[in-house]
Amino acid sequence: MFSKRFQTTGLDSPQEARNLALLLRAGALAAPVDMIEERTVGPSLGQDNIDKGVLSFVVGFALVVLFMAVYYRLFGIVANLALAFNVVIVVAILSMLQATLTLPGIAGIILTVGMSVDANVLIFERIKEELRKGNTAQSSIFIGYDKAFGTILDSHFTNFVVAVVLFAFGTGSVKGFAVTLIIGILSSMFTAITGTRMIINWIYGNHRVDKLSI
Repeated sequence: MFSKRFQTTGLDSPQEARNLALLLRAGALAAPVDMIEERTVGPSLGQDNIDKGVLSFVVGFALVVLFMAVYYRLFGIVANLALAFNVVIVVAILSMLQATLTLPGIAGIILTVGMSVDANVLIFERIKEELRKGNTAQSSIFIGYDKAFGTILDSHFTNFVVAVVLFAFGTGSVKGFAVTLIIGILSSMFTAITGTRMIINWIYGNHRVDKLSI
């Protein structure tokens, strides 16, 4: 541990000692700086990042829509409708909150798309499993949604807790990502479960069918 008393030698006058004391108290001792490289960042860089973020969202969304429509057929188209509605809800709520859409916000929307699709995949695979067991179409739909609900709720709840923690302890862009993610999780629970089930029941619930387009 350092002592509280020090002695500086080599000073030529009391004035020089006073000047050194002032510099020490102000923390303004000069240090040599050698300029190696200098860069200037203009406003166009931020816009370029936003454009790339939007492009990544559009490409990712299009690939997800294509996959769902090809692999799950009519059920995939229904999931795509719910997915588009989910994005609309998230953007609408952000507009109501007068939030600025930044790169972290776009990342939150992209993650929301992934979670919403994941929920639909769980439901549809459950329905296909029930169909392989020999259950009827309406029964498979009911059991598929019923059994997948618990798993979807658990996964969305854990993501919601993480988003709340990010919002509570994060700053700046982290908070923006957390807000978008929280809104997306709540919206995804509605569109991926209630929204798709309402459309599926409207298509298949009024008449007896032997085969599902899934």
